[in-house]
This record gives sequence, C-alpha cells and structure tokens, in this order.
Amino acid sequence: MKKTIYDDIIQAKQNGQKLLAVLIDPDKIDINHIPEFFKKVHKSIVTHVFVGGSTDAERKMENVVAIIKQHTKLPVLIFPGSHEQITEMADGILFLSLLSGRNPKYLIEQQVQSVVKLINTSLEIIPTGYILIDGGIETAVQRVSETQPISQKNHAEILHTALAGQFSGKKLVYLEAGSGAQKAIKPEIIQEVSTKLQIPLIVGGGIRSKNQLNVAFNAGADLIVIGTAFEQNEAFLNELKR
Repeated sequence: MKKTIYDDIIQAKQNGQKLLAVLIDPDKIDINHIPEFFKKVHKSIVTHVFVGGSTDAERKMENVVAIIKQHTKLPVLIFPGSHEQITEMADGILFLSLLSGRNPKYLIEQQVQSVVKLINTSLEIIPTGYILIDGGIETAVQRVSETQPISQKNHAEILHTALAGQFSGKKLVYLEAGSGAQKAIKPEIIQEVSTKLQIPLIVGGGIRSKNQLNVAFNAGADLIVIGTAFEQNEAFLNELKR
C-alpha cells in the first residue's frame, strides 16, 4: 500500500524529525516568481507546501497550485479558507474545522459544502482541528470567520480545545496565531499541548527568525508553518538551508 502524506508526518513524529511548511497565499504571490522561489525552497529545510488563504479574491488557487506542482516534488496541501478553494491539482487537503470559534459556518457548514467536490476526489483528506490563538492583531481569519481567538493567557482553554479535537477524531491539531501575527505562540503553550496530545501538532503565525523556529520546535511543535516571513523576506530561506 502506498504511503500517504499523513503516514510520513506520523513517521517523522515518531522519529523526532521536525517538519516545515511554506504557506503560499494565491492572492499574494506573483505567478511568474514561483519557479525562482522554489529554487530557494529546495535548498532549505522546507518539507511541505501549503497553499491557501482566508480569501481567494482573484480565483487564482487552481492556477497557482498547478504551477507550483510543475516546480516541486514536495507534497502540496490545500489550506482552504472556504470550500471554493479546493482543486484536484494538489496532493492533499487539510480538512479544517475552526474549533476555537462557535460559528457553525466554519465548524461544519463549509465542510458540508465541500463534500460535492471531495466525494470523488483523489486528494488525500486530513481532518485537522484548527485553533486560532491571539497573536496581537486582528487577523484575516478572525474577520472572515467572525470568531474571536483564544487568549494566550488561557492555557487551559487552548489545551482542552486541542484535546477535544483529538477526541473527536482529528488527525492533526493546528495552533495558529494568524497571518502577520505580532506575537508567536508562547513555547510554554506549545509544550503543554504537545505533551498531552497524541497526534501531530502544527504551529503557525508570527515566526520570523531561525531562533523563533527552533524555540517552537524545541517546545514540541511537529510541523511549523511560515508564510508572512517568507513573503516579506525570502532571504530568510537562506538561513534555513539544509
């Protein structure tokens, strides 16, 4: 049986191998720049490519994913802001449920609307509990989903929300401070969640340096997602060479 992307994530966790995803927002990337960007990505420790954003205003998702697939062998996963951002061009999809919010549209309604596209898809579907954490600014996720992030002071709520995701059958939990976050998620929160969680932990938002990356990894993150930092400063990839 062919190994799945999720199998590889689980194996990496068991082996203590840390994973890094670059998050590409179709609305923000210059399509003509993709080939050059991935030359830098392939020299770095990046292991996965996430594609998506809170909106896809210009309907560029499918085209962007198709071009990315021409220039990388890394697994490409959709990180959808809505059911409209699904494309067969990718390898898989994080089937997100916004566990930190109480807006049914992002807990289950978007997921139901996506089924018509996913029911016959070849995409690997990975159920993922998505938890928005306060990163110091109002994020696009917050505005679009009309939900409030959990305060970083409320360790118990963050932990219990993560465990509720695991108990309800999610295969991944994603702690997200949001795009452009001023504050990354505190290492003590990552450590507390990772020690109690039995499934892989993804962490993203506000990580802009190699030191911050290492702090999050050492605290227990299994996979870290970086988007804004690479958008603003591609030289950061040079700091993360293999």
